[in-house]
Amino acid sequence: MQCYTELTPPTAVTHSLSLPFVSPSANNLIVAKASVLQIFSLKSVLTQIGNSSSGQAQARHGTEPSTRREGAGQSLDSSLLAPERILTTKLLLVAEYDLSGTITSLARVKTQQSKSGGEALLVALKDAKLSLVEWDPERHSISTISIHFYEREDLQGSPWAPNLGDCVNYLTVDPSSRCAALRFGARNLAILPFHRTGDDLIMDDYDPDIDGERPERIATPVKIANGNVPGKATPYAASFVLSLLALDPTLIHPIHLAFLHEYREPTFGILSSQSASSSALLHERRDTLSYTVFTLDLEQRASTTLLSVTDLPYDLYKVLPLPLPVGGTLLIGGNELIHVDQAGKTNGVATNEFARKCSSFAMSDQSDLGLRLEGCTVEQLGIDSGEMLIVLSTGQLAVLCFKIDGRSVSGLSIREIAEENGGNVLHAGASCATTVGRGRIFIGSEDGDSAVLGWTRRSDRVKRHRSRTSLPNDNDEEMDMDEEDIDDDDDDLYSGTKAGESSCDVVLLPSSTSTVDEYTFRIHDTLQNLSPMRDIAFGRPHQSEGETAKGLQRSSSGLELLVSSGRGRSGALSVIKRDLAPQITGQLDFPNVQRLWAIRASDVTVESMVSQGSAVLGDGYDRFMITSKLDAAGEEQTTVYSITSAGYEIVNDGDFEPEAGGTIEMGTLNAGTRIVQALRGEVRTYEIDLSLAQIFPMTDEITGAEPKIISASFADPYVLLVRDDASVMILKADESGDLDEIERGDELLITKWLSGSLYEDADDSFRLGPDDETEDDTANVLMFLLSADGGLYILHLSDLTKPVYVAPGLSFLPPFISKEFTVRRSAARDILTELLVADLGDSIYKSPYLLLRSATDDLTIYQPYRSPIDGGSETNLRFLKIPNPTLPRAPIDDPTESGQAKHDQPLQAFQDMQGYSTVFLPGTSPSFVLKSASSLPRVIGLGTGPIRTMTGLHTPSCERGFVQVGSDADRHYETGWVVHKALLGEEIQFFDYHDRMDCYVLGTCQKLDFQLPEDEFHYEWSSEDVSLKPQIDQGSIKLLHHKTWTVIDTHILDPAEAVMCIKTMSLEVSEITHERRELVAVGTALIRGEDLPSQGRIYIFDIINVVPEPDHPETDRKLKLIAKEEVKGAVTALSEIGTQGFLLAAQGQKCMVRGLKEDGTLLPVAFMDMQCYVSVARELKGTGLCIMGDAIKGAWLTGYTEEPYQLRLFSKTPKPIEVLTGDFLPSGKSLFIALADADTNLHLLQFNPEHPKSLSGQRLLHLHTFHTGHFPSTMTLLPRTPTSYESLALPSSSSPPSDAMDPASEDPGPALHHILLTTQTGALALLTPLSEPSYRRLTALSTSLLTALPHPLGLNPRAYRAVDGAGTMDGVGAG
Repeated sequence: MQCYTELTPPTAVTHSLSLPFVSPSANNLIVAKASVLQIFSLKSVLTQIGNSSSGQAQARHGTEPSTRREGAGQSLDSSLLAPERILTTKLLLVAEYDLSGTITSLARVKTQQSKSGGEALLVALKDAKLSLVEWDPERHSISTISIHFYEREDLQGSPWAPNLGDCVNYLTVDPSSRCAALRFGARNLAILPFHRTGDDLIMDDYDPDIDGERPERIATPVKIANGNVPGKATPYAASFVLSLLALDPTLIHPIHLAFLHEYREPTFGILSSQSASSSALLHERRDTLSYTVFTLDLEQRASTTLLSVTDLPYDLYKVLPLPLPVGGTLLIGGNELIHVDQAGKTNGVATNEFARKCSSFAMSDQSDLGLRLEGCTVEQLGIDSGEMLIVLSTGQLAVLCFKIDGRSVSGLSIREIAEENGGNVLHAGASCATTVGRGRIFIGSEDGDSAVLGWTRRSDRVKRHRSRTSLPNDNDEEMDMDEEDIDDDDDDLYSGTKAGESSCDVVLLPSSTSTVDEYTFRIHDTLQNLSPMRDIAFGRPHQSEGETAKGLQRSSSGLELLVSSGRGRSGALSVIKRDLAPQITGQLDFPNVQRLWAIRASDVTVESMVSQGSAVLGDGYDRFMITSKLDAAGEEQTTVYSITSAGYEIVNDGDFEPEAGGTIEMGTLNAGTRIVQALRGEVRTYEIDLSLAQIFPMTDEITGAEPKIISASFADPYVLLVRDDASVMILKADESGDLDEIERGDELLITKWLSGSLYEDADDSFRLGPDDETEDDTANVLMFLLSADGGLYILHLSDLTKPVYVAPGLSFLPPFISKEFTVRRSAARDILTELLVADLGDSIYKSPYLLLRSATDDLTIYQPYRSPIDGGSETNLRFLKIPNPTLPRAPIDDPTESGQAKHDQPLQAFQDMQGYSTVFLPGTSPSFVLKSASSLPRVIGLGTGPIRTMTGLHTPSCERGFVQVGSDADRHYETGWVVHKALLGEEIQFFDYHDRMDCYVLGTCQKLDFQLPEDEFHYEWSSEDVSLKPQIDQGSIKLLHHKTWTVIDTHILDPAEAVMCIKTMSLEVSEITHERRELVAVGTALIRGEDLPSQGRIYIFDIINVVPEPDHPETDRKLKLIAKEEVKGAVTALSEIGTQGFLLAAQGQKCMVRGLKEDGTLLPVAFMDMQCYVSVARELKGTGLCIMGDAIKGAWLTGYTEEPYQLRLFSKTPKPIEVLTGDFLPSGKSLFIALADADTNLHLLQFNPEHPKSLSGQRLLHLHTFHTGHFPSTMTLLPRTPTSYESLALPSSSSPPSDAMDPASEDPGPALHHILLTTQTGALALLTPLSEPSYRRLTALSTSLLTALPHPLGLNPRAYRAVDGAGTMDGVGAG
């Protein structure tokens, strides 16, 4: 039994869509990342940049992958501002959902009614599923309206028809939202009609100029059945399925279809052919495609052919409908672009020389551009412009312009964007493009980072929009209005057009004097992408030279994981860590410290502080370091240090009394001019020179009781004190800084309180302030209290007589917190110990969150939002629970002391920690709660072991942090892991880590033009006259110094020679002394086309020490080639094998064991014939067992022996499997094999010769098949580290046995190994063996969660993981 867990979500953006979703006036961006759906809103911010051109900005992006907080962008109105400050567009995450399905299309639908007033979202998923969702403001989440399945067997057609999974399914929606069409299977078309206003009227086609005034609609009583109005219970009508052959018998090979604009009835255009198109048959048939336009009659379920254009080029692959002012359809091909208007008139433009050679279609010639349009993305540049932005597969930008004569298109022209104007700001091709506003467009990518592009254009259009573009919010609203105006303009083929009605009469496209060079593109914001993950390696983490040995040992977290990702110029290496490993710049010797605080003073008139050499106060640096520590007698004392340029000096000349006891909390009031110290029995205030100003005792004057302070919270000018008798006290500082108690109401006096927090709601996020704001200078401070019975109370400090908000049942941790929450009888209560309300976010956007801490250090995060109240415009405050998959470590302290420890180590909020507003959790599970503008709050652990306390420190040597982090350390936390991505500018195919020399060996490739060689048998090759030559790969081996991220040596391979695998292994270098050395083995393939047999080479490199270059000490290493062997067939896999230092190489259709001789040759000693293409060859280290996976036939289990040298076949897979990657998974005495196929399925097999179905071990037992939804790229067997809870159960001296992989060893109990999977979509996953009791418990838990948790889009998680025809699913659980 195994458990499959996705560690990080996918990062590759596959689809995007812009629509008003959360409200009628909103401008939302919907992003799909395979199985993740994200909803963004847009925010315009002023960003400071250097006065540089787009070319310089592009160079900066090339060295620094992240542009989130650098703001290298420009929007439409940036020319109106100063060059140093421009208005950029940032993405703000509204919601994120993990789906039990793979998204294939997104579309917007205008329904008659929706809960939010905005539009609905129609999502198409793999295997013919449709889900219609809308935004629910009451739950601040999406709500599924309906889900539609078209997977019935009677819809599949003939028995020999391909399966749904083998067909490309795509979705298109009518621009007027009258219906949607899903093309699935080979030739099936599912039509889903939508209700519209006036559907029941008979006079839909009447003309008011002819028929007069339209009569009013008479309301007739409707019979209600089962509580629903017939025909109007849902926004959609009954769907139906049509066969494309029923529409037209010539639609034998459909290619693409889409609904068109400007038609009164639903009308779509389809690109198809009667015979299969092929470039190999161009000498027999060339222009084989046809474009046909059909109009649908939804009531009769019939269609009518409007026009047909035949003899189109064979390489057209997409239909792109164009709205006004251009109209018609744009057909996209690999070598040309063709426009077809409503009357069937065509205009085309050839983008390279092959358009003329492959087609006889008439088109204008721009072949001198040499553009390859395969895989390009085309999107309209704004709603009032006819130009189209073209993003090529290389990331190059171009603009398509239309020449308009009256109302028809008379020509097309393409211009490339120059590099100095931002033509190369994108490093990879686009998977989708969506216009998100004026002057901005979102470019999604699967090969690199997705980006929000902004552009300017020096034309009269800037002056026309000057007044509107100065305000970002107004800009968004006016954009929505313009979109509605265009969408409402139904001037189509059938309707009569009057002067002034059509927007084509008033829209002016660029004239001949307007050139594309007027466009300047700049990146506004990015979404980090780690896909496609090609290879992984584990290396030693980099430590700065200033770290001490003690600090290095404490902060080191073992090995670090590196992943190569990206294609082309977006190739990069990413360091992925589970915890945040800070760089320690210094250590302070504060023995027995329990708490510490850094205090920032704001009085610059104190000459004594300046004379001591402290930092200048005007720069906002911290002034004092205050510690609470234990003395030799075990008593707590408080010590004050002055932060100076020389270090930390004890302050003895103030009124600060160390013997006063331990300090509970420190803070400042009155804009930092008054220092407040909360002791256990009193509160003291100090001036800036540490002279005592006031002592406020905790003695009750009536009862004489002396309650002790256990926690304190500050919000200028208030102080909240929670005492050990479960009471609270609120103090307020007057203008002079003196503290006075605020009178409390009866509810505050009667109720028992556990914790409290003050929050200054400067932006009025909660909207709980007083209705009559008489005092303008009163701070909007809210007090959040956690009662002893688990209730949430919110009070405004202007009135403490009654709470403004009460939510019972907070300790039950419901998914929503509201006033109307009712406790279920079976609900379990959690033990909460602390409550904190603080801002989370970055410099772009931050918002308040409610954080709850349990007795086991488990954090629960709630997001506040306003929910509308039915029947009015008022809203109600609610809290939405944010998922937090991070579990705390097992406590190591005595459980009896845990309660006191929680009070001594409270949650700490930091306003500016390296640009983040964050919350720190101290204790045995030290963690930061980090959130960026485009991500949810993530709990990131701190890899330093238990931390007792922490404080923010802002000094000249450590700015805005608790440690100094280098300026080049660009880290991201969107995935829940710490990611540092370094852009290298070329595609990294494979790489590995060399431990002895502490560096990485990379196998990269670049594109070269292919030139036909001189051949005496092919004289015609010499006369080839082709300027746009095909591209081939040329590989190179590079040595990377990972401390500086620079390439220090390069070995260039021959043209057409690509790197197929790189492995570092310990090989025997001497047959006499049997010396072994860590060397680098590289397998390559010479790809010379399909007519010539493939060849390969095996390189063996050593890394040696050399004299470094001047001023470059990192260049002290170099690659040395010690062996080179040419073999027949491509070398596709390498692995170390045996105990004598030999290597296993998969070369062509053979797997061969070779040994390195002293003369530099590789001697073969054993071999095994394979079948087609060896995709994986791997040995279970120390056993001689090898797995060899074939890309078509399946996998073989073989054994290697050294006396004599031979490879012996043990077992095979029982059925063919397209093996992409695989690895062993030992578990106790059992040996499992995990294989990943091309259908994103994970196969679990077992080698058990004693089982009768294995035929004495000749067949591997196929146990389970599990659908992952992601294409796997690598699988790596890793030793499993016991969790903190498992470590408590194991003896202290226990350690994994050295012979853990020995089948004869005893069952060790917990699993000792697991498999790490990387995918093409950028997700990381883990496959872990489970014991029988653990598997049964997790199965029962998952079954309970399947029925208890909501499933976005109405999808079935169990059906998503199941595989048709694979038998039972028992044995693999989704974590």
